[in-house]
Amino acid sequence: MPVTIKDQTMEQLGGPGSVLARQRRDHAEMDRLMDRYQTLPDGEDRERVLRTTVQLVFSHAFAEETVLWPAVRRSVPGGDELTLRVEEEHQQINNLVADIERLSPGSPEREEKVGRVFALIRQDIRDEEDLVLPRLQEALPAAQLRRLGTAWDTVRRSAPTHPHPVIPRRPPGNAVLGVPLSLYDRMRDAFGLNTSVSAAKKVLTGLAGVLVLIAAVAMRRRPSARMEQGHM
Repeated sequence: MPVTIKDQTMEQLGGPGSVLARQRRDHAEMDRLMDRYQTLPDGEDRERVLRTTVQLVFSHAFAEETVLWPAVRRSVPGGDELTLRVEEEHQQINNLVADIERLSPGSPEREEKVGRVFALIRQDIRDEEDLVLPRLQEALPAAQLRRLGTAWDTVRRSAPTHPHPVIPRRPPGNAVLGVPLSLYDRMRDAFGLNTSVSAAKKVLTGLAGVLVLIAAVAMRRRPSARMEQGHM
């Protein structure tokens, strides 16, 4: 039976560079930040903690969806169903955080949504650590888990840090859109931009829509290309 990665030793996880160890470190930091938010009074410190939580959650999820979940689908029996469950949780988190970013700090509606999104993040962590990642651990040797960890970390460091309804949950669409949206998010984080009404957001959203169409066309063409190769 697969064993949750929560209580395993670093050696069991494949070392500190393993994708399992990297995931667990991020999950622990998310828990710490959420607990910190809930102990602080309304104010700038509390808002800063929430922003840091959001940035970590979205960069982490993007790396999962771009690097990790495709590996689960390739390697783990029933991997598609396992990752679909997590992707649905990610979409709910995306939608709630998009609402939170439009609401005023301290408002009852906003605080209610923050509570809901924190509960979803904690459920997502448990599903990943108890269900998905132990199956991947069974399927892959430690050396491959470390290679996955390197790829995951590279993507995470350059991933979007805010919700974007236009991003698909799976490659190639999320990878195509990730670069421009990451640049946009990191500019927003660096300069504290309020982008809810900015012209830049409208322009980038339009670009994202075009890129989604390009990715969809590419996905439709791939089966045709394989069929043509099969007849050569």
